[in-house]
Amino acid sequence: MENENKVFQLLERYLMGPLGKVSQMKIVRGIMGAGIATIPFTIVGSMFLVFNVLPLTFPFLEGFFNATFFRFSDLYMLANMATMGLLALYFNISLGYEYSRIIAGDEKLEMSGLNGALLSMFAFFMTIPELVFQDGVISRVTEVTEEVTIVNGWRMGDAVERLGTVGIFTGIVMAVIAVNLYKMCVKRNWIIKLPEEVPSGVARAFTALIPAFVVAFAVLLINGVLAVLNTNIFDIIQVPFGFVTNMTNSWLGVMVIYFLVHALWLVGIHGANIIFSLITPITLANLAANAEGAAIPLAGEFNNAYVTLGGSGGTLLLTFFIAFLARSEQLKAVGKAAMIPAIFNINEPIIFGLPMIYNPYLAIPFFLAPMVSATIAYFSITLGWINPIIALLPWPSPVGIGAFIGTGGDWRAAVVSLICAAAAFVIYYPFIRAYDRKLMEQEQSNVSADNTDAVT
Repeated sequence: MENENKVFQLLERYLMGPLGKVSQMKIVRGIMGAGIATIPFTIVGSMFLVFNVLPLTFPFLEGFFNATFFRFSDLYMLANMATMGLLALYFNISLGYEYSRIIAGDEKLEMSGLNGALLSMFAFFMTIPELVFQDGVISRVTEVTEEVTIVNGWRMGDAVERLGTVGIFTGIVMAVIAVNLYKMCVKRNWIIKLPEEVPSGVARAFTALIPAFVVAFAVLLINGVLAVLNTNIFDIIQVPFGFVTNMTNSWLGVMVIYFLVHALWLVGIHGANIIFSLITPITLANLAANAEGAAIPLAGEFNNAYVTLGGSGGTLLLTFFIAFLARSEQLKAVGKAAMIPAIFNINEPIIFGLPMIYNPYLAIPFFLAPMVSATIAYFSITLGWINPIIALLPWPSPVGIGAFIGTGGDWRAAVVSLICAAAAFVIYYPFIRAYDRKLMEQEQSNVSADNTDAVT
């Protein structure tokens, strides 16, 4: 027990403290808010993609779809193009809005979320066209071949290519730059203030005028310098973010992610909120890549489809076990209260009622179960046994359903999801039995003590 307490002390000192501070950073909170804001649109766009790939999963539907729905696919797939195809734009605008509001609230500045969003979009759009420096002249690239279509600097795919997932990190960086320049202008009073009689919409527009000039000059200067150096901000940003992306797409990186999530939970911090808010741009980019033929495991709702089934720690079957088969009255009560939420991947009753936090008896399986489940799913995808996730599902999707629909209807993915839930329970079983015996002995001891007191 003393060794376990030392472990918790180390986690608090070296993990909870630093990552707790990270979670309170304005930019992290802004990215978390932006990620949440994009969810409805990515889910809607993903559902149209799932519908469009159904004949690939169920070949007997191909003839029917060719004669009916596929005749209008260019129409309904606009919903997918306008969401997943413009994902960087959604992130950029949402982050500009959220980040501005957070700064305004924390630092008591008169900053408008709408102005922050528009300035962020303004900065981002100025980085989109591809520029070239030749013979002392900076000009926009035009190249039209069978492989590439670039018109006046705008590289085209299904939509403007840099507005899609390849531009997510640039969109984030430009939102951060634009909002901080906006903040600088407000703090230094470099804004135009109109009389109170002027309508608020008009006043807000003039408040953004000088910040817009500052943002324009800053971004144009960055673009010009990089063009002279024969590069661009997309290539520059790709270096550090590409490294992080490659790390998170490796098995070791996935293991580190789930270790951090559950280490934070054990000391009372919502690890999933912190860690996944940081990697959501990566998982969404991977989702779009999978839709185009890649096979990246950590994409979309990989987490809730295979790993945290029943909630953080992968406690789905554990919840039902303690509800019906535990001998301790405490565990039975917690299990029965937690059963319905667990079906939808919500397990705060287990986290705080069992409890999981600061519980040395269950710390090992709480770490180990999700890492084993993630390993099973990771290698099932990389070895080609199941399809990768191509569509974003709501995270409360029950076990098997999220994996089935998220992979475009791959029944094998649903089976793997069930295997992951079973594997997690196997890991929990000896630990929960020991914990159950301990609690039952305590309960019996308390009953005996009460009876003794009653007799005396």
